[in-house]
Amino acid sequence: MKPTKATYTLPIGPIHPALKEPVFFEFEIQGERIVNVDVKLGHVHRGIEWAGMRRNPIQILYLAERICGICCVSHPFAFCEAVERAAEVEVPERAQYIRVIIAELERIHSHILWAGVAAHELGFDSVLYLTWRIREKVLDLLEELTGNRVTRAIFTIGGVRRDITKEQIPKVQEALDYYKGLLEKVMDIFLKDPTIALRCKNAGILKKEDALKLCAVGPTTRASGVPKDVRQDQAYSAYADLDIRAQTPDLLTGVVNGDVYDRIIVRLLELKQSIEIIENCVGAMPAGDIMIEKKPLVMLGKLKKAVGEGIGRHEAPRGEVFHYVKLTGKPEPYTWKARAPTYNNILPWIPMLLGQQIADIPIVAASTDPCISCTNRVIIIKDGKRKTLTKEDLHRLSVLKTRRLMRNGY
Repeated sequence: MKPTKATYTLPIGPIHPALKEPVFFEFEIQGERIVNVDVKLGHVHRGIEWAGMRRNPIQILYLAERICGICCVSHPFAFCEAVERAAEVEVPERAQYIRVIIAELERIHSHILWAGVAAHELGFDSVLYLTWRIREKVLDLLEELTGNRVTRAIFTIGGVRRDITKEQIPKVQEALDYYKGLLEKVMDIFLKDPTIALRCKNAGILKKEDALKLCAVGPTTRASGVPKDVRQDQAYSAYADLDIRAQTPDLLTGVVNGDVYDRIIVRLLELKQSIEIIENCVGAMPAGDIMIEKKPLVMLGKLKKAVGEGIGRHEAPRGEVFHYVKLTGKPEPYTWKARAPTYNNILPWIPMLLGQQIADIPIVAASTDPCISCTNRVIIIKDGKRKTLTKEDLHRLSVLKTRRLMRNGY
């Protein structure tokens, strides 16, 4: 009788030192090799949409900003676009350029932060310290332009709350020159260091057909050769005035492998692209108003009477953010739905991780730049029927479990 190789199950999470946020992995392992993967979410549900649907659109804007600390520009950008379409609110042209400048600054800080996390997962902490030190420059600039390092509160429905003054333009250019001077050094570290190449090349491959089939977004899908980018495909705001091209690894290397290394290349190319976009916006930004209505109560009155539906899409650093709003002439929206990019990039983890070794799990998962807190929803599909668990359902289940544990003597 031919002997069969034994497998064993390796659970990781939902709370684990290697995980930045709660998520549960169940790996079937044969030796050091992963032969099956299951991923379970739902450990950090915050009920933000539920809370938002009990507030007016201006109040929701500040909740949308808190969906994610890293993408705290991307979510209000998409939410404002959705409400503005639903209520037919115009946005001044100058405000559209300021929105794009702030969004691209967010992409620079997010990609540099990600580079540090990736280096840490590889055990390269000197690069972690370097990247997080140079990231301070863009955070300082965001604070200068918006008043805040995080949750920047610059977006408002119908425009932006702060202008970029003539006195601030040299500070923007000085920061861009700083990053242009560092770009070659950062690319040299990530693309020429033999250790990073050894760990990242041919690791966590996502084939182009799998990226398309599983609806991956952002740098994750572009690294697999899918030239998908909302800024390019359905240009919005000031992006429509710019020549945006999706960055894929073959633009630098001539080939697409779809591995972790290619995801690094895409983000480095996007750092350079964001600098160029900001420079173009600063040069072309027209004079004029920065918001269509300066009195919030007047705008709120218009929104409370509005009837309509709207979607907002923004190419966040991790990929497409999508917000949907339906207004029915009442203070609160009939519905508000937000979809973060990590939601699309969860299933691609499975083909990426199959066949890899246990030691590759952290860098493969990190290569998609996941944000679990952005992603979690509580929706159950049973017998083909969809059911959403409300806050009341979750509370009832929690009480029932407590009673059950007490009855069993725990």
